[in-house]
Amino acid sequence: MGRTRKRFSKEFRAEVAFEALKGEKTMTELSSEFSVHATHIAKWKKELADAIPGIFAGKGDPEEKSKDKLIEDLHKRIGQIEMENNWLKKTAVLSIDDRKKLLDRTDKSMSFRKQCELLDISRAGLYYEPKGESDYNIELMNMIDKEYTDHPDMGVPSMTAYLRNSGKKCGPKRVRRLMRLMGLEAIYPKPRTSIPNKQHEVYPYLLKDVELTRPNQVWSTDITYIRLKHGFAYLVAIMDWHSRKVLSWRLSNTMDVGFCCEALEEAFLFYGKPDVFNSDQGPQFTSGEFIGLLKGKGIEISMTGKGRALDNVFIERLWRTVKYGNVYIKGYETIAEATVGLKEYFEYYNERRGHSSLGHKCPDVIYYGESYQHIHSINKEKKRSKKREMTATATSNF
Repeated sequence: MGRTRKRFSKEFRAEVAFEALKGEKTMTELSSEFSVHATHIAKWKKELADAIPGIFAGKGDPEEKSKDKLIEDLHKRIGQIEMENNWLKKTAVLSIDDRKKLLDRTDKSMSFRKQCELLDISRAGLYYEPKGESDYNIELMNMIDKEYTDHPDMGVPSMTAYLRNSGKKCGPKRVRRLMRLMGLEAIYPKPRTSIPNKQHEVYPYLLKDVELTRPNQVWSTDITYIRLKHGFAYLVAIMDWHSRKVLSWRLSNTMDVGFCCEALEEAFLFYGKPDVFNSDQGPQFTSGEFIGLLKGKGIEISMTGKGRALDNVFIERLWRTVKYGNVYIKGYETIAEATVGLKEYFEYYNERRGHSSLGHKCPDVIYYGESYQHIHSINKEKKRSKKREMTATATSNF
């Protein structure tokens, strides 16, 4: 089969010829810029040069006016293309969410329609509002969450069988989609388990056989699904491995990188920084924004392989404790309610809950060591002061 000959519009040929005629760029540069062979460019340049004398055929000649208009249109078109190219330079290798952030309805130099076209964004998608999950899907997700907490080795087939045996109508496609939405993956060894995003940098696991001897030696993080009455949320936590102390946490209705960065920055603010920070290879923790915060502090970065939850075993145990000790019991209805309840639980977890692996001491005792009593008394006084403040405010308002 013969090759299809590429056709170029008159406007395109005129634009390229005009650039060649200006003599500001080499044929190689023009060929690379417009993806046209130099032979074509030379031919079009000659045709344009030969046509120029005819422009001055007569002052009132209609042909002259037509060619004047052509030159004027070419100038405008070239200016427009240069502006669009400059505008597009900043959009190279960006995700769809990042490209959406570049849209500017107040930009007078370029229409909103043109911005969407250049950024390869569907305008219809900008106005689409997702319906959210049905009550039935939420019920399935809550069942999946509880079963996965007990048996993290359950994949799509076994989870589908479990739900069907429980009297629920669902197929593997639905279960797979819901587990992906929840960020769940069965834990089992498999070939090529880690296929990183090419745009994100992935780091090796540094903590094999490492002995934990002090606080702030190793921190780690993870995200888990939190069930609500009419929906769900995601919880991220930053934990100190040596003491099991929860340094910071955040709730969010989406699994974006923003709430993860907020939790990390809060941990830095109140507890300094660790020698090593460990996470899984989730897109939140391999993103440039999150990695940049760690690199900015000079912290060594460690990442577990996909499907190897035991590499981050301490925070996996935390999720089980939080869900059975608080979330499943309380049955939170809203994110606001869950935020208040989890705040109280994490205070209890850090200050009063004994851990068998810590000699039945609470994380704060291990983290602060000899200064624990002093720190604890300061915190208690802060709480008393806050209560007195609230009481005084309520009294004055009354």
